[in-house]
Amino acid sequence: MEILHLWDNAPGTYTDEPVLHYYPAENKTSDGTVVIFPGGGYTHLANHEGQGYAEYLNSIGMDAFVCPYRVFPHLFPLPLLDARRAVRYVRVNAKKFGINPERIAVMGSSAGGHLAALVSTYTAPIDFENSDETDKADYRPDATILCYPVIHHPDDTGIAHIGSYLFLLGEDRQDMAPSLSPDLLVKDTTPPAFLWHTAEDNSVNVINSYLYATALRKHGIPCEMHIFPNGRHGLGLAPSVPHTAQWAGLLKNWIDNMGWMR
Repeated sequence: MEILHLWDNAPGTYTDEPVLHYYPAENKTSDGTVVIFPGGGYTHLANHEGQGYAEYLNSIGMDAFVCPYRVFPHLFPLPLLDARRAVRYVRVNAKKFGINPERIAVMGSSAGGHLAALVSTYTAPIDFENSDETDKADYRPDATILCYPVIHHPDDTGIAHIGSYLFLLGEDRQDMAPSLSPDLLVKDTTPPAFLWHTAEDNSVNVINSYLYATALRKHGIPCEMHIFPNGRHGLGLAPSVPHTAQWAGLLKNWIDNMGWMR
């Protein structure tokens, strides 16, 4: 693993300099790559949803990058700023890594899934952007991979994961939540997506995934979704639930079907 610095002088507040962790595949069979945002409710980052996924992607011949984006007490827009910068950095340096700049996917679990979906759907400018040449590159990914994602904003439906929005925005800015609800932001230009969730997830309601997939369908955007019956929230590669663990192989098939594997 190699640590890459996203900025010479990172904008915004931070205690640790924002970086990107690069995991090159030893036996590369794809010129595509995945930028990964671990979950953690915007309060911490779960390693098994970062390094764990990167090592799996390496095993199928893909390079991977893990973005340890800023979390609480850092608030929006800093997590999205880091995520956009990560995609831009990989795109600008694609030739160096032997990557096709038009085959960059983002991947996230839980709150990291919310962030991956935001990178894919939120198109408004945010603070601290346009600081250098790298920021001129397109931050929008070419594909989106969502694992039991937080999607819908808090409302009277009871679907939302309230904590993720609370720690992303802070108590005083919850009125902004609908503007950061990816299911409401899907456009005709949103990238295709792969989603998986478990029906018995008691932390992030499976309806979050249905809502995002429904929005994609309304806009005619290709989507593959798998809902497995069993498994708690935060399973990652799900080694303890063999039936649900099929999702990783299905993801490989989806990547191959897009033409990203040699």
